[in-house]
Amino acid sequence: LVLVFYLVMVYSDYSGYPFPTAPPVDPFAKIRVDDCGKTKGCFRYGKPGCNAETCDYFLSYRRIGADVEFELSADTDGWVAVGFSSDKKMGGDDVMACVHDDNGRVRIQHFYNVGQWAKEIQRNPARDEEGVFENNRVTCRFKRPVYVPREETIVDLHLSWYYLFAWGPAIQGSITRHDIDSPPVSERVVSIYKYEDIFMPSAAYQTFSSPFCLLLIVALTFYLLMGTP
Repeated sequence: LVLVFYLVMVYSDYSGYPFPTAPPVDPFAKIRVDDCGKTKGCFRYGKPGCNAETCDYFLSYRRIGADVEFELSADTDGWVAVGFSSDKKMGGDDVMACVHDDNGRVRIQHFYNVGQWAKEIQRNPARDEEGVFENNRVTCRFKRPVYVPREETIVDLHLSWYYLFAWGPAIQGSITRHDIDSPPVSERVVSIYKYEDIFMPSAAYQTFSSPFCLLLIVALTFYLLMGTP
């Protein structure tokens, strides 16, 4: 009788309630810019005063044990990437890209620049990956080891490298040419042991900030003053 009662109760529970569902995935934690220059290094490209949600391009990095955590975000529906280069030119570079595919997911991929095109590398050093596509922006976060076995396509991050910043459209989850002809590059090599908050104005905000333009404005002002009776 006890066994029958137990089976009836189990069957009742099974028929009355569905199997438990998997717990919901944690929402993507927003990128904090208050930590820039303090507990992580940041690069911002775009409008003065922009943040991770409004810059044309944003990148942060910080050391966590034996890893470096990167956060990337860009105003695109395709992909956003950072390249590690021994010079300021594209070619022979280790590249990490966050790619928005047709299923709405953001995947972390590893590439190696061969000349002017990127070749996907199956060996991917990224871990603890997460990404999201919201408000027409691709945003992601991942870690990769500081030290890696010597290999041409994966650099050691304990060394300093120029950082190449790029973003652009994707077709069926495959990256295409970057949005601008000359993507921004770090002015000097970047060390993961030094945290800075560096702003780089986009082309729309560079007009009156270059030395040549300032000199031209001074010259025109002097000319007008001298020519005024």
